[in-house]
Amino acid sequence: MEYYSSRGHGGRVSAPVAIVRGLAPDGGLYLPECLPRLGATELVELLDMDYRGRVKAVVSGFLPEFSAEELGSLVSAAYGENYDSPEIAPLRFTDGETAFLELWHGPTSAFKDMALQMLPRLLTRSLRKCGVTDGVCILVATSGDTGKAALEGFADVEGTKILVFYPHGGVSEVQRLQMATQTGDNVGVLAVRGNFDDAQGGVKAIFSDAGLSDGLARRGWRLSSANSINWGRLLPQIAYYFSAYCDFVNSGNLKMGESLDFCVPTGNFGNILAGWIAKRMGLPAGRFICASNENDVLKDFIDTGVYDRRRPFRVTASPSMDILVSSNLERLLCLLSGTEETAGYMEKLKTEGRYEISSALRSAIRAEFASGACTDAETFGELSRVWNEKGYLIDTHTAVAAKVLRGLRGSEGEARPTVVVSTASPYKFCGSVLEALGQSAEGPAAELPARLASFTGTEPPAPISGLASRPLRFTDCISPEDMPGAVSDFLA
Repeated sequence: MEYYSSRGHGGRVSAPVAIVRGLAPDGGLYLPECLPRLGATELVELLDMDYRGRVKAVVSGFLPEFSAEELGSLVSAAYGENYDSPEIAPLRFTDGETAFLELWHGPTSAFKDMALQMLPRLLTRSLRKCGVTDGVCILVATSGDTGKAALEGFADVEGTKILVFYPHGGVSEVQRLQMATQTGDNVGVLAVRGNFDDAQGGVKAIFSDAGLSDGLARRGWRLSSANSINWGRLLPQIAYYFSAYCDFVNSGNLKMGESLDFCVPTGNFGNILAGWIAKRMGLPAGRFICASNENDVLKDFIDTGVYDRRRPFRVTASPSMDILVSSNLERLLCLLSGTEETAGYMEKLKTEGRYEISSALRSAIRAEFASGACTDAETFGELSRVWNEKGYLIDTHTAVAAKVLRGLRGSEGEARPTVVVSTASPYKFCGSVLEALGQSAEGPAAELPARLASFTGTEPPAPISGLASRPLRFTDCISPEDMPGAVSDFLA
């Protein structure tokens, strides 16, 4: 299994090289030359496996350089006692046709753990396979959850350092506190003046800065990424779609082979893309519903075939989706239209801020993706409705997906079996959740989890309940143009 760049240059590389590099030399994203297939027999075998067994079965075909024993060791370490649920990614049914896939039982209470507990282990093993002796600095741009999950995954990992950039004022207070109090001798966190796209653009520019890379190499450092531009980050996410399908079948609400829809709140398109790749591998998935907040660039793209980032940026109650440049969409374009066409679209996005795909490509995308968006007011209303009618507490991002799904079902007049992908614990966004439930959200952020727990009778996750007692370590804020210098200073 070899990997190539979505923009067509740079040749073919092995899985370990793709994981170590993160981003291809031409600025493209790595993709496997083919997708392993899981047929009917393999799907039935997954039914009786635990989550770890399912992950190993799904990812092994992408990693031929890793032995079965190696993968077993990596998977067991990634998904073990660091999760507060033995199921790792449990399904919670609110009715016979609707289940919420809880991806937030890991050490940072967000779905990014599902990949970022696996990636550091994949990366360190890949470094050995590539014969790399330099240190590796992981650069991360985050809209909230990726940063803390990456920090937790890479903290004190030998031979690595990690530097996280997040938009100043663009994450929840709980997210900020989780990052600002991170422990570890090899970690750094900086706020960036601007929005997530400014932070993400800055990280991509650093990767493309040959002079900076050469200077760091002379000092014994190379750069890599823990964002979903890294294939090693996206790969583990494919597994939880297979696992959710198996659990839906095991519940008795679906027969093996029947179609199952997925509704995914997404900003960078990585989460939903992992599900679509699972379908290409043989998962009996139906449509993928792309749920957007008021930053609805993806909804507009699916509806019209035009991707236009030249629009007002909205700061919303679902900040992890406050994104206007959805990096992983490039992978979908490449898999459906090829490298040459994709490179042209990416060049137009860079130079003009927009691109329009061909009619054939638009039809192919609309055949498998539906879309919807909602406002903060609608998000709060849905969060309240689910709590009051179902007794089930969700966060704002999950509420976006639930609202979009309910709207789609209302317009179609039917309720197809669907999994709503729940991306964060409601305790990650206590202020917004309390507000949606008609409660006061005033006061120090570290005190809000206890208030939410008291009102709802639910239990805050351990990673969040102890925030108030942790010392602040990282409080600096810089401009986007200062990011390269910050990296150089961090590795001095």
